Amino acid sequence: MSQKIVTPETSKNLLQILEKRFKNKQLHKALDWNTIATKLEKHPEKMWSLQQMELTGGEPNVVGFDTTTNEYLFFDCSEESPKGRRSICYDRQALESRKENKPKHSAVAMAEEMGISLLTEEQYRYLQKLGKFDLKTSNWIQTPVAIRELGGAIFADFRYNQVFIYHNGAPSYYAARGFRGCLRV
Repeated sequence: MSQKIVTPETSKNLLQILEKRFKNKQLHKALDWNTIATKLEKHPEKMWSLQQMELTGGEPNVVGFDTTTNEYLFFDCSEESPKGRRSICYDRQALESRKENKPKHSAVAMAEEMGISLLTEEQYRYLQKLGKFDLKTSNWIQTPVAIRELGGAIFADFRYNQVFIYHNGAPSYYAARGFRGCLRV
């Protein structure tokens, strides 16, 4: 099993990218970049996860601080669903259930491999308060067990100045549907 770490050069470059994104006075007003960078440097596995978010087109950014867990929250903040995470079904069970035309991956498994989690409905709604995302794409979000047990999964998008939460069969996949992730640091 390979270690999930980034090289010092990659780490430095990633921190520079993240610092450039750390400019939203409204979003970041109570946060200090140097504190966040120091915490990231102490957790190379989190840097690796952020690098995976970046490489798949997520454009991760700090969106808040959870005072109950003492963790910074990074969400994918790309304008549309991350390009490197589209055309995937919901989870492994859904992927395995497809007999033909299987997608290459599933959202839940890919997120686990990246060390992140799919956004919850609450997190997705919060993200939409920070800007307008997913005007042309949609994203799988964490699905309640009761819905998943019946074969479904839920996804979200933003149309007509409104967040919409929809359902679909978990094995389905579309070129314009992927997932956004959350990383806690």
